[in-house]
Amino acid sequence: MAIEDALWIRQKAMEHQKWFEESIPLIASENVMSPLAKEMIITDLNNRYAEGLPHHRYYQGNKIYDEIEIKTEELIKELFNSPQADVRPISGTNANQAVIFAFTSPGDKIMAPSLDSGAHISSAEFGAVGFRGLKPVNMEFNTELMEIDVDKTKKKILEEKPKVCLFGFSVFLFPAPIKELKDAMDEVSCRVWYDGAHVLGLIAGKRFQDPLREGAHVITGSTHKTFPGPQHGVIIGNTSEEDWKLVRRGVFPGVLSNHHLGNVAALGVTAAEMLEFGEAYAENIIQNAQKLAQSLHELGFKVLAEKNGFTRSHTILVNVVDKGGGKYVAEKLEANNIILNKNMIPGDSNKRSQDPSGIRIGTQEVTRLGMGKSEMSYIAELINNALKGKDVREEVKELKSQFSKIKYCYGDHKAYEYIKLF
Repeated sequence: MAIEDALWIRQKAMEHQKWFEESIPLIASENVMSPLAKEMIITDLNNRYAEGLPHHRYYQGNKIYDEIEIKTEELIKELFNSPQADVRPISGTNANQAVIFAFTSPGDKIMAPSLDSGAHISSAEFGAVGFRGLKPVNMEFNTELMEIDVDKTKKKILEEKPKVCLFGFSVFLFPAPIKELKDAMDEVSCRVWYDGAHVLGLIAGKRFQDPLREGAHVITGSTHKTFPGPQHGVIIGNTSEEDWKLVRRGVFPGVLSNHHLGNVAALGVTAAEMLEFGEAYAENIIQNAQKLAQSLHELGFKVLAEKNGFTRSHTILVNVVDKGGGKYVAEKLEANNIILNKNMIPGDSNKRSQDPSGIRIGTQEVTRLGMGKSEMSYIAELINNALKGKDVREEVKELKSQFSKIKYCYGDHKAYEYIKLF
């Protein structure tokens, strides 16, 4: 019977719940929602459609939802001190697609970091940029400091005259030099776009940088990484009305139809919680990342950007060639219930992406669960022991059992609870 397959899927989902309940989550692009935000996902909003903008919909039945979307945009604008916000994109990449459609035409040049210096795949020739028919030009990068090289990139901007400069990384260790490059970008009349998917919560918490005040016209982002909301997207603007109309049209009808109404409500709840708790949360995320990086370094790991203090975000990048490579290390740690991912590092441009030289670690989720600096030191020891061949699953389980409740939000809730239907 088909219903048996449905129950099998449910059982597998419960097994996944149990596994993560007993694991240390260190994926830099993940987080857990608050109970109040999670509740929004299972309301009737999740069943409905709302094409267009509030009070100008193509469907009836949106009169109450329109109030939610308006309030969510207001909260995002307050949180980021911005005059413009669009909360309809359904992911960070979807938000990126909307900006690409708004600001570029096929054949235009777009300047962004290279993949092996930490850029996101949507800025690559085989990603959203390539699908639009754009010509990507890489910014120059200082691999020792893991930062954009200002002098060389400034020269390249003036030579290449890109239509758009995109500042964005999947490995976003340090603030981007928008202020330092602003004169060059102004000289060639290029728009400035900041992909803050990874660091959106740190920006909201006023602990990373303020891209809009530094010269960015728009910020795109995912809303489920350091910003601990639903899997959704957002665009935040500080640009002309004409440009903002292009962005709005890039979103709809450009790259989406319906925009997942329950997720928008969850985003609004998360924005309100970040206004209340975001500064403390962001501060502790960064402190934990720096402590974990230092602890790994002291154990002999080759943590990148040592001369630059390793990181000023939630992310750590480690060269693990001497420990078997990124694929081996990530799989070995996964077998010990320590969940992180293999990742390219500078110099990997000619290597297979499925077998890179590094691993990427993020501290936003363990911080969300209440862990602090002492736990970061212990996690470094667990990682080291696991890679030396010790089975650390019981130690991981014991540590995690002490940190199961979500912090920096309204309410007291276990992260791995589920609705008991049977």
